[in-house]
Amino acid sequence: MPYTDQPPGRADSLREEIPEPDDFDAFWDESLTLSREAGGDPRLRPVRDTLLSTVDVHDLRFPGWRGQPVAAWLIVPSEADGPLPAVITYLGYSDGRGLPTDHLCYASAGYAHLVVDSRGQGHETPDHDESTRPQWVSGFLTRGIHDPREHYYRRLIVDCARAVDAARRLPHVDADRITVQGASQGGGLALAVAGLAAPDIAAALPDVPFLCHFRRGAETATDGPYTELVDYLRHHTRDAPERAFATLGYFDGAHFARRAQAPALFSVGLMDPVCPPPTVYAAYHRYAADKDITVWPFADHAGGQGATVPSHLRWLRERGLAPAAR
Repeated sequence: MPYTDQPPGRADSLREEIPEPDDFDAFWDESLTLSREAGGDPRLRPVRDTLLSTVDVHDLRFPGWRGQPVAAWLIVPSEADGPLPAVITYLGYSDGRGLPTDHLCYASAGYAHLVVDSRGQGHETPDHDESTRPQWVSGFLTRGIHDPREHYYRRLIVDCARAVDAARRLPHVDADRITVQGASQGGGLALAVAGLAAPDIAAALPDVPFLCHFRRGAETATDGPYTELVDYLRHHTRDAPERAFATLGYFDGAHFARRAQAPALFSVGLMDPVCPPPTVYAAYHRYAADKDITVWPFADHAGGQGATVPSHLRWLRERGLAPAAR
């Protein structure tokens, strides 16, 4: 697969201006306040008969957007002693929390692991506020694109920030050592939470993140969700592109990155047709805290594949965020 946008040595140097909404902070303060004021407590239920002997699984339900319940798994090492450092995982596009057996790596390494369902994408968390307006294309990127207050990602990002609020209240979790993690859409969501919940997280692990520099993604991606935006704009002329990008500015990882306080380890695949490298670097260059990036020169959207989790574990250990040896 060829380089999808800029070859090595040039993608890292691109630092285009990305307009930020003037009321970006006020928009997100209001969004989080509306949801926190709705109240609600996280609820845990042990899951029996998982056929797993080294981890315990709990079904977690916590209040997300406007108090609506969000499903998650909490997976912890069996017989763990005391609160553990935690990893909160956000999921890729059109993906739900699946089965606990899909998510065993971090708990096996000694972490408390929360896997957050994506509203309307997984089977356990419906999107009750989905816009009733006609959709020109399938998918989620253009849902509510006429108004940031109605956009799908307003609700999903609030869910993800509220997952941190819930984790901090769980007896299994060390509230001072919470890491947010995800790939593709999950990476973009991890960046959003790194900005919105800055004082409450200890690290971020955004891999090949989606939801960054939407205009560049629409102009250069040849596969994946950014092409949904192209399909929408093909059917909407005149002022639609400027209106669409103005709405998406409220959900751009590059703007959340500027508000981050925790160290981050990014990754990028230089042959990625879904999230072209300049979209990833747009967020990486703007990330306000300490940061590293793992570059996979010949990787597509799969990034480092099986090498990703070991790189996470080593990086977290170097920063004092690993569980105590058992």
